[in-house]
Amino acid sequence: MIIDKIDNARFYYCLGESFKKAFEYLQNTDMKNLPCGKYEIDGDNIFVSVQDYHTKPEKEGKFEAHKKYTDIQFVILGEEQMGFGNIENYKPSTFYDEKNDIVFLENKEEKNFFAHVKEGYFVIFMPQDAHMPCIENNNPAYVKKAVVKIKTGS
Repeated sequence: MIIDKIDNARFYYCLGESFKKAFEYLQNTDMKNLPCGKYEIDGDNIFVSVQDYHTKPEKEGKFEAHKKYTDIQFVILGEEQMGFGNIENYKPSTFYDEKNDIVFLENKEEKNFFAHVKEGYFVIFMPQDAHMPCIENNNPAYVKKAVVKIKTGS
């Protein structure tokens, strides 16, 4: 898991050409005015889902992980908490959904770790990173977010 300001995205171009394309898209697109929906950057290799919602309490959240895609979750407006941990510390609570590339997880340990992700920040979740997005900081809040999916697995 990596968390940083979008202004520092250039430091992560070294992760590969796909990451560079994804970050350039986020930086060169008027994300605040982009309507919610799915946008292709490089076919099914790199695409972005723009969404908006109100954050929820941690007890309503679910940890998830992906096998085929890495997430770059970029908070366009608002702020939220994002839970995270190494997938080895979790066990599946559902079967892996290959079509949607998602499995929901339960923590094997008592403590969950959270990052406070503010407007203008992004988080990278690799396939080994369990994550719980969309969690309220102290109260429910409106968030507009872009989730870039980068194909990194099989």
